[in-house]
Amino acid sequence: MKKKILITILIVIIIAIVLIALSVFLDIQQETKLKTELIEISDLSNAENIDIEAINQRLERTVTTGDYAIVEQSFKEYLKDNFNNSIKIAEILNDEKLTHLLTAENYLEDGKDFIETKNYITTTKQTLEECKTTYTEFFTEEKAMSYINEKQLDDYYVDLYKQDLVGDIKEPSSDYTTVQNSIDEIIQILNISEEVINFLSENQDSWQIINEKIVFHNTILSNEYDTLVNQLSK
Repeated sequence: MKKKILITILIVIIIAIVLIALSVFLDIQQETKLKTELIEISDLSNAENIDIEAINQRLERTVTTGDYAIVEQSFKEYLKDNFNNSIKIAEILNDEKLTHLLTAENYLEDGKDFIETKNYITTTKQTLEECKTTYTEFFTEEKAMSYINEKQLDDYYVDLYKQDLVGDIKEPSSDYTTVQNSIDEIIQILNISEEVINFLSENQDSWQIINEKIVFHNTILSNEYDTLVNQLSK
């Protein structure tokens, strides 16, 4: 009888060990899937020609299950918001309208009150300032952790998110300063452009477009205009 009880206990212990080993194995599989997925997203983001659709497809899917899926989805939400903000910044920085503001063509199209141009400058500056603030926030641990703090996960999964995922990106990348400087440069260009447009609007009876060039009726205003525009080349 004792022998049967001993065998039964041994079987229970063996089953428990197998289940624990299987659980650990499955956990390792899940973590491997998660890390592989994020590495591939990082590779797509750092490619010379970024495929936005491919990145979005990765960010929208879930390759893990259970609590790992919650970790994955939380981090992907963080990446998605960061990515979308970066795309918005890039679209503004590459907007051809920025180089079109102080042209004879725009003076003819929107002058001489420049309602559309003034609205564009104001809106674009505001958007850039907001994007810049948001961009900075994304490189803080507080912002990254806000995507998982309310998910009520065990400490293990929160630590996995914090140490293995956020830990790799909480410090600004080498491009961080470049992006910040680029935003500041565009805001400065917009500020100068706004000065020029306001000047033209306030003196709208003193200039006209002749042969695709702006011509002032007196030298003083012409010199003031040139001084304002020349700030862009400094």
